[in-house]
Amino acid sequence: MTAMTVVLCIAILVAAFVAIRVEGDKSLPVSILAAGLVSLLVSVLFLILAAPDVAMTEAAIGGGLSTFLFFFVLARMRGGDESESGHEGVSHD
Repeated sequence: MTAMTVVLCIAILVAAFVAIRVEGDKSLPVSILAAGLVSLLVSVLFLILAAPDVAMTEAAIGGGLSTFLFFFVLARMRGGDESESGHEGVSHD
């Protein structure tokens, strides 16, 4: 169990470092995925430490919902929203 815990901690640190330090044109999706990976690895660590309720919550909220929310916001920022920029049918006289 100790060896698995050490391996998980090293993997968490590497994924966190990747989430913070990745650079380039496509860096935001890689950072989001690395942060989601950190959450999933932490949930496995909680499972090893005999806290299955905390592990399930971390996997669902930290790994799943937060990652989805970050990708949703990223898509909205990159794609824009035509209803906000166009304002079709609204006259400002």
